[in-house]
Amino acid sequence: MLINFIKLRKIFFIFSGILIVGGIILLFVFGLKLGQDFTGGSILEIEYKGERPSNPEIKNSLSELNLGDFSIQPTAEKGIILKMKNLSEEEHQKLLEKLSTSGEIEEKRFESVGPTIGKELKEKTKVVIIVSILAIVFYIIIAFSKVSKIIRSWQYGATSFFILLHDVLIPLIIFAILGKFYNVQLTIPVVTALLIVVGYAINNVVVVYDRLRENLLIEKNPNLEECGNKAINQTLSRQINTSLTTLFPLLAILFFGGETLKYFSLALISGILSGTYSSIFLAIPILISWQKLMKRKY
Repeated sequence: MLINFIKLRKIFFIFSGILIVGGIILLFVFGLKLGQDFTGGSILEIEYKGERPSNPEIKNSLSELNLGDFSIQPTAEKGIILKMKNLSEEEHQKLLEKLSTSGEIEEKRFESVGPTIGKELKEKTKVVIIVSILAIVFYIIIAFSKVSKIIRSWQYGATSFFILLHDVLIPLIIFAILGKFYNVQLTIPVVTALLIVVGYAINNVVVVYDRLRENLLIEKNPNLEECGNKAINQTLSRQINTSLTTLFPLLAILFFGGETLKYFSLALISGILSGTYSSIFLAIPILISWQKLMKRKY
């Protein structure tokens, strides 16, 4: 039994439209809380030999120091990661001295990123993401060229571009909300996860587009809606199974992998869910709606 996804496409479009418009508004209102990788700052990781104090106790003990807007992240059983403004070596030693009053500590690492390096890294990150998306879209156009007279290769590419923006936007919305209410920062590992999401999402889209292409070539007098609906149903189990087998280990990392991997896995989970949704409910329906609109116009 085939599920008629194409018939329900208006519902998917309305839902996605509300999600995208609302998400963009949230991004403008909340913004993204950038980590020290992009803004510059210092990161200190220590481990207590005895019992680790609570976060409020640590914050209270450091209130006398001029650390700016700093955050504390627990790691493992007895460790913490402190993220704060750039510290001089003298300030670094004062911080260690103050922390040692709560118990014996061992310094694991201390890193500083200057504002100039952070700004340069931010610009390079934007370029990497844009170039990656454009390269993938160009590949789609080449791969689907001279295949079908019904749908042009550039239409496959343009639709893929929209899908990729959609799939990257969803994790960014989540991080904007978490940054606003829980001080969660956008870091290099999170950006890495977003690039992985781009590759994963386009893989799903290519699978369903390739099946659509095959159906259009097989049929003597192909009906676009029937071929599109058939393509989604033919790849449905593959899309769901692939996503689930990827999500299970990521969920394990999210809950048991520690603080440093938590938000990396969260970005991947939200991106994979978004990519699976868009490849099933948006990729072909958008393509078909666009084609029908062009026919009416001409």
